[in-house]
Amino acid sequence: MILEQLKLTQNEEEMLEHIILQMEHERGLDKSAAIADMRFSFIEKLCEQTVTKPKESRERIRSEKMDRILTGKYTAIPCFIGIMALVFYLTFNVIGAWLQGLLELGIGALSDITDKALSASHVNEALHDLVIHGIFEGVGSVLSFLPVIVTLFFFLSLMEDSGYIARVAFFMDKLLRKIGLSGRSIVPMLIGFGCTVPAMMATRTLPSERDRKMTILLTPFMSCTAKLPIYAFFVSAFFPRQGGLIMTGLYVLGILIGIFAAFLYKSTLFRGEAVPFVMELPNYRMPSARNVVQLLWEKAKDFLQRAFSVILIATVIIWFLQSFDLHFNLVSDSQESILAMVAGWLVPVFAPLGLGDWKICTSFISGFMAKESVVSTLEVLYGGSVASALSPLTAGSLLVFSLLYTPCVAAIASVKRELGTKWAIGMIFWQCAIAWIAALIVRLIGLAV
Repeated sequence: MILEQLKLTQNEEEMLEHIILQMEHERGLDKSAAIADMRFSFIEKLCEQTVTKPKESRERIRSEKMDRILTGKYTAIPCFIGIMALVFYLTFNVIGAWLQGLLELGIGALSDITDKALSASHVNEALHDLVIHGIFEGVGSVLSFLPVIVTLFFFLSLMEDSGYIARVAFFMDKLLRKIGLSGRSIVPMLIGFGCTVPAMMATRTLPSERDRKMTILLTPFMSCTAKLPIYAFFVSAFFPRQGGLIMTGLYVLGILIGIFAAFLYKSTLFRGEAVPFVMELPNYRMPSARNVVQLLWEKAKDFLQRAFSVILIATVIIWFLQSFDLHFNLVSDSQESILAMVAGWLVPVFAPLGLGDWKICTSFISGFMAKESVVSTLEVLYGGSVASALSPLTAGSLLVFSLLYTPCVAAIASVKRELGTKWAIGMIFWQCAIAWIAALIVRLIGLAV
């Protein structure tokens, strides 16, 4: 190291350390970011003295004017929160909600036609119940959220293709460095809002092994799109007038819990400094219709594949377990089913959260397979009357637990592949513990109010 070659005395080292601390305090940047800032400031001044530009492009001038607000020191984060709140409002209260209503009417009409056809054909009672109450109420309830997901990703793709997401990585670098990460980590985290699995794979581009591990452990706190059906269902059922506000609050809560976990990791598991982050911001541009349509198609196709594979299988399994007892006799009361007996073991754990119902416990188990199946499981077990069976306080506690508890089995498999079995198992218990505590706090606040 250079410091070793200089052979400085202890007094000289302490003086340098004092100068560095003073510089960091005055500039509001850590030493790595400050050195990068000084380097680029010098390059900019040198270019002004030596390079002659005949004319600056209108795109560049427009981008600089927009960046004064969208990436300003005091305006960047409020603008980001405001933009995301507007996106959620349009998605869950206006455009997405309207399209979802149309699709629900179509699914309901098809369910009625199928129900009448099966009754007229005198189909076996168990098979009839599976098709109507298992597949249509389970998979159909999840499928109805396709317009919401497509609408949300329409707005996100506009933000990404316009160049705004790159700005988010830029102004988040300073905040991320305070919790022990560099701005590079924001990219996997932003991907995590789409799906946790590719987000963890994206951490392979991080140059620091420390940053990579820490980012992998923090990414599941970013709410993936698989949880959107849960949010949309309970928000529309219990909090229809505050949809945009609650959706924004859930995403912000996930981020805040992630920040808390990052501070904890920084002082325990991952001591040290993050790798400096430098990037060139592209000019703002009009989003490409082709890129937007391609992204929407990929997200819709992925959602439909999951709906007719993992979620369908999970729904059929849940229907079977709640329809038969240990002797494989068809039960009239699901309380006597195999599922009630197995899920009953978890009831004491969730009782303090106001979630001590074996049906809710079952939905969390199926959510480990695929988060979307939480809604389909509840619809199957409650016979399509979830809204009347639960209270708003219970719904709030359930929303917070669903936000924070262990990611799906595919994400856990990714953690195992990237970090190993011990890290994967540790993540399951760690996130379940955090989710339990957060849901309990929500419950206690609700009871106090």
